[in-house]
Amino acid sequence: MSEGNSNSSSNQMWGGRFAAGPASIMEEINASIGFDKKLYAQDIAGSIAHATMLAAQKIITDADRDQIIAGLNQIKGEIESGQFVFSRKLEDIHMNVESRLAELIGPAAGRLHTGRSRNDQVAVDFRLWVKAELIKTDALMTGLIKAFLDKAEAHADTVMPGFTHLQTAQPVTFGHHCMAYVEMIGRDRSRVRDAIARLDESPLGAAALAGTPYPIDRHMTATALGFREPTRNSIDTVSDRDFALEFLSLAAISATHLSRFAEEIVIWTTPQFGFIRLSDAFSTGSSIMPQKKNPDAAELVRAKTGRINGSLIALLTVMKGLPLAYSKDMQEDKEQVFDAAESLELALAAMTGMVADMTVNVTRMKAAAGAGFSTATDLADWLVRAVGLPFREAHHVTGRAVALAESKACDLSDLSLDELQAIHPGVTEDVYKVVTVEASVAARKSYGGTAPDQVRSQIAAWRGRV
Repeated sequence: MSEGNSNSSSNQMWGGRFAAGPASIMEEINASIGFDKKLYAQDIAGSIAHATMLAAQKIITDADRDQIIAGLNQIKGEIESGQFVFSRKLEDIHMNVESRLAELIGPAAGRLHTGRSRNDQVAVDFRLWVKAELIKTDALMTGLIKAFLDKAEAHADTVMPGFTHLQTAQPVTFGHHCMAYVEMIGRDRSRVRDAIARLDESPLGAAALAGTPYPIDRHMTATALGFREPTRNSIDTVSDRDFALEFLSLAAISATHLSRFAEEIVIWTTPQFGFIRLSDAFSTGSSIMPQKKNPDAAELVRAKTGRINGSLIALLTVMKGLPLAYSKDMQEDKEQVFDAAESLELALAAMTGMVADMTVNVTRMKAAAGAGFSTATDLADWLVRAVGLPFREAHHVTGRAVALAESKACDLSDLSLDELQAIHPGVTEDVYKVVTVEASVAARKSYGGTAPDQVRSQIAAWRGRV
């Protein structure tokens, strides 16, 4: 076979954009600059802190430090103005910055990497980025909590059906229902704050995996970068991605909470329920059905959960079989976190907007709250308290009353006293004080219950927290 035929065969084997053969494939699989350029600000901040420490420790001269910092600040400006040209051949953000720094300041640029490795460099960049994202997430969750609190306060007295198995169970207030999500998002926010506390350690100075023989001051760089302290084990430092997994874990849990309310929005905006209405700002129409108003924003929030869950599983799978210390597999961590962070930010913002935007159909909710004999438990409780029946007997008496009301196609409160006394002679006029939906919710005054006063108490407590 001729040399020309051999090249042709090789090109066919590699194919497409990999026509140059193994070299082009290696460049494609090895390069991360397409996504890790997002870490440019953190990379430059880490390098400035490192150069400042090196000079303070007399490892490099003050003149080198000044040149390095000036060059890094110029590079940051070039990136932010869009003038910087990123090169795939330089693989990642670290080498792109370092190469440009060498162009700007010459040999002094090579001294910046003294006492560190790309392994601890990427770890510090990524931790800084995740920490900043968690702080942003905390603020977004706080905004959503406030939106729910406002809606709960406005509807502390609005009666609606409470559901189990999506079947009418007992009357609650819409304010109480909103406060359930305040509790969920509150737990999400506490996980965010816990995650910040756990990752607040600086990897810088762990070097490749064993530390460095240079007399560096890791506490100095940790403080300069806003970390609480430096990490304590150099092997763990470069191989740890718990902070990324924890971010994805809390993001998945939060997205699940958002998805649950999104599902309720989808259900409640149907004509069959008609509990709430979203404005055109969070709805779309149909291309062929003019009567349709689709809750697309809620549906997309619901869908984002799938993406976030996928990112968590992807990174768990990447990390599960890695021996210590660093492996190139870890390059696959950033895209998952970046995508999940963007999805969670958008979902939190969209949900905050929808909660504030929604209009509640108070009349429709109240009518639905009384359907399905939702005050049956109130009748049973009254029979226990007023008549002295054991609860099991009261349950059976109430069941007969429900059957009678069902046969007459009326509510329990519509049954006459004679009809109720025929079921049990101990029933009195006072029963009508407990079998309305308003009486039902007002009676549930136990701590954390749905009584309007309890709801307002919880709202006040949460306003104090946020």
